[in-house]
Amino acid sequence: MLRMPIKDTLIYASYYAPRGRKRMYILGNQLSKMYLYPSDLIIGVIGSEGSGKSTLIKGLFPGLELTNDDDGVNLRPCPIFTFSEDDFFSGHTFHLDIRYEMAFRQKFEIIEAINKALACERRVVIEHFDLIYDQLGYNAQVLIGIGEEVRVYRPSVFGPSPLAVKKRTEENLRYRLMTHTAEDLVQYILSRDYGFVPTIQHSDVRHGFVIGFPERPEINLEEVEREVLNIIADDVPVKPDKGDNIRAGAEMLPCSGKRIHVKSTGEIENFRLIKDFVYDKISNQYLIVGIVGREEIEGFDEEGIVSTSPA
Repeated sequence: MLRMPIKDTLIYASYYAPRGRKRMYILGNQLSKMYLYPSDLIIGVIGSEGSGKSTLIKGLFPGLELTNDDDGVNLRPCPIFTFSEDDFFSGHTFHLDIRYEMAFRQKFEIIEAINKALACERRVVIEHFDLIYDQLGYNAQVLIGIGEEVRVYRPSVFGPSPLAVKKRTEENLRYRLMTHTAEDLVQYILSRDYGFVPTIQHSDVRHGFVIGFPERPEINLEEVEREVLNIIADDVPVKPDKGDNIRAGAEMLPCSGKRIHVKSTGEIENFRLIKDFVYDKISNQYLIVGIVGREEIEGFDEEGIVSTSPA
């Protein structure tokens, strides 16, 4: 009986796009083990600026030196353009950020470098793959789209097109930006008004976030929601700050994913907290659940949530 590898029948796999570098590193490492073959030579990564593409790539390929300048400090020339098959010490995996490289090179130069590396069985990891796809003339062996979700595709001759993946990431990224900012505002209120340090469990739900506590905390969730809604109503600007911090108006907030935010708090739509702690019997955690966006959320029933306590 012929057995097909599960990756050959993969349409897509979908994951919550986590917030914060460490959680994105962990997800990238998991995806590399589950979906990548050693023989996969062209990996396309698609998503808007600040969606976490570079961070995910570092998790997928630990030790790979990226050649874009997201932090304004990486000035290393892209080694794929000086690659020679005769160089015994040449690397096996190259990284390209198409948007970045197009500021310095013509598309035909980029395509020539990609084709040369592939002909010599080198791997090329390409950010903004959608920008080069039409001229390149062939799809990636693995496509990864990052919006509100991280989706992994193994395209066939029938698709999906990188352009379709790009469209999807652009449509739903805004929920992730709203959620991340709302989560940091909730943490800020918990720290300011209740003295909680954000060293507790964090997780995700669709269009929302989860903050877990090992014991039921003395927190008035209606007051927390009201304080966050006041900050949203004030429409204060949100921007990255020094270190692992953002600034919301005059306030500095700790954040390890400081590029994944709305530009101002007024962009957060329909923020609300579930009005009681949700008890998770498996993890023995009391959960604060925050939601943004439209009322109807696939796979999540706000009315059906039952808050329970351990016997």
